[in-house]
Amino acid sequence: MKRHYPATSRNRGPILEVLRQFLPPEGVVLEVASGSGEHACWFTSQLPNLIWQPSDGDADCLPSIEAWRQDQGLNARIRPPLHLDVTAPWPALHADAIFCANMVHISPWAATQGLMIGAGKVLPPQGVLVLYGPFMLNGRHTAPSNADFDADLRARNPHWGVRDLEAVGALASEAGLDHLETIAMPANNLSVVWRKRP
Repeated sequence: MKRHYPATSRNRGPILEVLRQFLPPEGVVLEVASGSGEHACWFTSQLPNLIWQPSDGDADCLPSIEAWRQDQGLNARIRPPLHLDVTAPWPALHADAIFCANMVHISPWAATQGLMIGAGKVLPPQGVLVLYGPFMLNGRHTAPSNADFDADLRARNPHWGVRDLEAVGALASEAGLDHLETIAMPANNLSVVWRKRP
C-alpha cells in the first residue's frame, strides 16, 4: 500500500531548510502533488506547529498517502489526502501556504497554469507558494544532466519537460504572486518562492 520514492529521502533535508525559512510559524500547508505521502509525514514531524493537507491529482496515490499518515501516527496534524486535479476548478480550500515538489516537469503545462491560478485564489495576502524541482534559467538548462533528463521526459511524454523559470514566473505574476527568492538545491534543482500580493 505504501509507496516509497528514493528521491524523497535524499531531498527532504535541504527542502526542510527552505520550508523553515519561508513557511508561516503556524497554519495550514496545502501540498500539491504529494505522491507517496512521505514528504507530508516527514515535514509534519519536523514542523510541529503546522497542519499539513496532502493532495494529488492521481487517485492511485491517495491510499499510499493515507497509509503513511496512519503509520506515522500524525493523524491530528496531517489531514486525510485530497484528490486535487489542479487543471480543474479547485474546491473551496483554506491554506496559509502551498508547497509543490517535482510536479511542474512531470505534467502538462496546463498543470502549472492550474497550479498558479489555484494558488492565486487560495492563498491569503502574504501567503507563500514554494516550488521544488529542476528548471531552466533564461532558456538554458543549469546542467548537462538536466538537459538529458529533459530529453528523457519529453521522450516519455511530449507534454512533459523541464520548464523555463521565467515562463513559470510569468504565470505566477498573472495570478498575483510576487517572486521572493530562488535557492540553488542539490542535484541541480531549485526551490522557488513566491508571495501573494496584499
